[in-house]
Amino acid sequence: MKRTKFIFAGLLVIFLLIPMAGFAADADLTQILKQMDDASQKFKSAQAEFEWDQYQAVLPDEKDVQKGTIAFERKGSETRMVARIREADGRPEQKDLLYQDGNLQFWQPTIKKLDVFSSGQNRSQYESFLTLGFGGSGSDLDKNWVIAYGGMEKIGDVNTAKLELTPKQDSVKKTFTKVTIWVDPARAVSLKQIFEQPSGDKRTALYTNIKYNVPVGKDTFDLKIPSSIKPAQK
Repeated sequence: MKRTKFIFAGLLVIFLLIPMAGFAADADLTQILKQMDDASQKFKSAQAEFEWDQYQAVLPDEKDVQKGTIAFERKGSETRMVARIREADGRPEQKDLLYQDGNLQFWQPTIKKLDVFSSGQNRSQYESFLTLGFGGSGSDLDKNWVIAYGGMEKIGDVNTAKLELTPKQDSVKKTFTKVTIWVDPARAVSLKQIFEQPSGDKRTALYTNIKYNVPVGKDTFDLKIPSSIKPAQK
């Protein structure tokens, strides 16, 4: 009889704790999204060094690691971004990507090629990815993604919130099945991101030496493309 009572008491504790844990997680996520909303209002710019590691399911043993610098700047409701790749698989590389005014420019100076991609009607979707870890609000995350809170994790000396994002839009699901970000909610800045695709491919992005709300240099968003180069519209 005593053993039966002990087992019953143990099960009762488990059943009581499960919903409490769920409520606690919901409360934590609500607080994190609120922090991101507040931080998004204060966000002006961010600069960082990056490492992008692309994993291809069909070539699991091949490495594709790119390193460089990235910068974001927000003025009013407009956000622009420039990423400068300077190393690929341990070798010097030079490729630049600039997003502004709804267009993405991909400049490869070594072969003098400029591709321009227009976001068109998908501009809001493009920019939701752009600000996913840099200046994006918690409200925008909640609007576009099903969010699972994975707890707090230290990356370096920063306490980050791990958020697993599943897209709500069918059009986005064709590109990404899940995105996981490790975000500093106090600054609305990501230190790590993993983008998973339906093919099984995934890209892991790490951001270090982050400068938050430090004025961006005048030439930061200038790709210095010669006037003789004719862009290829995509």
